[in-house]
Amino acid sequence: MIGLVGAVLALLGAVIAATGGGHHGETAEAAHHGASWVKRIFSSLWINNVYFTGIAIIGVFFVALQYVTQSGWSAPLKRIPEAFGYWLPIAGVLMLAAFFASNFTHNNIFHWTHAGLTNPSSPDFDPIIYNKRAYLNQPFFIARTVIYFAVWFFLFAKIRKYSLLEDKIGGTEPWYKMRRFSTIFIIFFAVTSSTSAWDWVMSVDPHWFSTLFGWYTFSSYFVAGLAVITYIVIRLKEKGYLQLVNQNHIHDLGKFIFGFSIFWAYLWVSQYLLYYYANIPEEIIYFYDRVKNDFYSPFFFLNVILNFAFPFLVLMTRDSKRQFRILKMTCIVVVIGHWLDFYLAITPGVMQKDGAFGLLEIGFAMLYLSAFGYVVLTNLSKAGLVAKHHPMLEEAKHHHI
Repeated sequence: MIGLVGAVLALLGAVIAATGGGHHGETAEAAHHGASWVKRIFSSLWINNVYFTGIAIIGVFFVALQYVTQSGWSAPLKRIPEAFGYWLPIAGVLMLAAFFASNFTHNNIFHWTHAGLTNPSSPDFDPIIYNKRAYLNQPFFIARTVIYFAVWFFLFAKIRKYSLLEDKIGGTEPWYKMRRFSTIFIIFFAVTSSTSAWDWVMSVDPHWFSTLFGWYTFSSYFVAGLAVITYIVIRLKEKGYLQLVNQNHIHDLGKFIFGFSIFWAYLWVSQYLLYYYANIPEEIIYFYDRVKNDFYSPFFFLNVILNFAFPFLVLMTRDSKRQFRILKMTCIVVVIGHWLDFYLAITPGVMQKDGAFGLLEIGFAMLYLSAFGYVVLTNLSKAGLVAKHHPMLEEAKHHHI
């Protein structure tokens, strides 16, 4: 139902944008000229591609982290994040399709892909992009994207394979295999979580850079991923599943959301204040375009409220982390808030001053959410919800904090 409503809203939003309905600066719809409404579609596609890819890879990261740290508390619920990995091949195809289609229709998502920017004899020559051409060029960009998804999914497939094998044969051999592949994944992800953020988000504004942007993007991914994991666990628990999951497990998930919301805010403030105090024109342009623009500035401050102030204040007490209703509400707000974080990171760079927020953006977000949920829940149903032969399952049964 969510997917159907999303498709209708996206289609209606595209029609309104194409016919010039609305006015610039209104959050319902914004009028554009020429083919800019098509670029708006590609911008929305890219936001959702990047965002849901991040949530999917965080699911795999969460599972890998449990094995690398030899954590036992998460054994009864690890199948939920484990199922997130099935979105990765779909995300990879969608990512490449959006990139190629936007270039083919001359509605480039990335400014640095425009012809002439790296040609010294061209009137469009850009010396900054010219000096970044060894990294920011289309063949290398595409190759990196393919490598990210190929290796991520390969390592996920190995972890999943031995996870299911463990259910059949028991023992500790599958656990050690999963630990080995989880270690490889963590090492590879430590590098690619940053480089993929540079490629897919930061290079939308190729004249700007941040030395901690990779960590900032990871923190946004991680909090959103934790919120999705927590929400699904609670919903399954309410339906009578996951009997081994108790309030202590839920409390731990709530602490993760609380703690990493603060971590995200720390990185947000660190990144913003350093540029603000330095006040160097080429460095502050990223924030200037978002704070001083009448359309983007409300989203800029709403971003901090949804992603820090709300979860910080709501989840501050011990009891709030154990109340299903409070946690579900917080998870929904956090997922919306971090989607907004990526909207704010990508849209101003792609659409410049023609940014808009309306039915088109909401519809695509709902469509992707529905597709992601379908893939995850379908694959979740294909194996036992609990890893019954996990060697630390007995420890998890007595988890208490």
